[in-house]
Amino acid sequence: MSRILVIDDHDNSRYTLSLILKKESYNVVEAENGPRALQILKNDYFDLIITDLKMEKVNGFDIIDYVKKSSPTTEVIVITAYATIQTAVKAIKLGAYDYIAKPMQREEIIHTVKKALEKARLVEEINVLKKQFQEESISKSIIGNSKPMIHVMKLVKEVAGLDIPVLLLGESGTGKDLIARSIHLQSKRKEKPFIAINCGALPENLLESELFGHVKGAFTSASVNKKGLFKEADEGTLFLDEVGEMSLSAQAKLLRTVEHNEIRPVGGNQNIKVNTRLIFATNSDLNKKVENKLFRGDLLYRINIFPIRLTSLRERGSDVRLLADYFLAKYSKKFLKSINHINESVYVKLETYHWPGNVRELENIIERAVILAKTDSITDDDIPIMIYDTIPTQPNIIFKNSSLSEIERDTIQSKLEKNQWSKVKTAKELGISTTTLWRKIRHFGLDQNG
Repeated sequence: MSRILVIDDHDNSRYTLSLILKKESYNVVEAENGPRALQILKNDYFDLIITDLKMEKVNGFDIIDYVKKSSPTTEVIVITAYATIQTAVKAIKLGAYDYIAKPMQREEIIHTVKKALEKARLVEEINVLKKQFQEESISKSIIGNSKPMIHVMKLVKEVAGLDIPVLLLGESGTGKDLIARSIHLQSKRKEKPFIAINCGALPENLLESELFGHVKGAFTSASVNKKGLFKEADEGTLFLDEVGEMSLSAQAKLLRTVEHNEIRPVGGNQNIKVNTRLIFATNSDLNKKVENKLFRGDLLYRINIFPIRLTSLRERGSDVRLLADYFLAKYSKKFLKSINHINESVYVKLETYHWPGNVRELENIIERAVILAKTDSITDDDIPIMIYDTIPTQPNIIFKNSSLSEIERDTIQSKLEKNQWSKVKTAKELGISTTTLWRKIRHFGLDQNG
């Protein structure tokens, strides 16, 4: 049953309108003036607001402004005896759905209310679908069934519902931004904003202004007040990527915010309370930065409550194939190409490569391969030559007239023999995981006794 708030300081008009709506089975609440309406709206939710326009102290324009800021999907219908083009245009510009002039006609009221509620319902459905699509997109983008990724997702699930800082550690390109979004979408703040900023991409003065806001006149170009990202993410999540690149001055202000949940805009003299969930990320060794006096130790202690380390792609074994297949489907669709297969020889090379750029680099390589592919498969000709250069060579092995597969087999066997068939040591020297090494041993039919 739809809930409607009727606001009118004329008792007869308010009573008549409420009676019409109740007969249509709507749940109706009445407010005898603007201040009473605001008090009700602060503690309750309505699908539709119907308000008189000309009221003392708080008028219909004030009601529209408040509703559209606090509950944007709630529709507002304005009813007034002062029906002029100017007031109608002003009400609609502020966000009113429609405008009805007194004396009101029952049929017109019912028709307008039904249309407004239908619009509100459709908007809500669209918002729900957008949210579901976003959550599914993030979820599908986190690919992996390796032990390291399973462990990461377990930690994400455990910490998502807790309002504590999270520190994501790992090399560039390992997907820290996706993990941060996943934490947000699994938290109680998921309906509120998720805002991300790269702390290493902005100079010190601009970063502080972006994070904490500034007051008008704080510096030459500060012509208006700016509330900053902490305030924009209020009740939501703020993701501070590359936090290790912040200046010591910005770190001091960040520490105060983490400890007291308040910010002070640049040039301001008052603190502002914020309620923001913080997720940090870095590819730096923060402990070493503390030793070198480049990062505050007290800040590290405050943000390092729940660290999650993302492993590099070269440590994730079979995930390389899964990710390659995912990016193949993604870019085949993007470029309208019917490519549905990656040759086994390409898989082998991808699994052998050391991936300094991690998942981001793999995505770029598959995107390029899709663009270059001339058939329905990704072949050796479609991947960069650097992928071929990852197979370590031994001076005492003769590769003349040998195929790439033979070179790879001989290299692996030579390393295994050198290391007395220690899989761990051999995998480390080859720059691959032990899982990948085991698969290659089976693929090439290598035998310790033969």
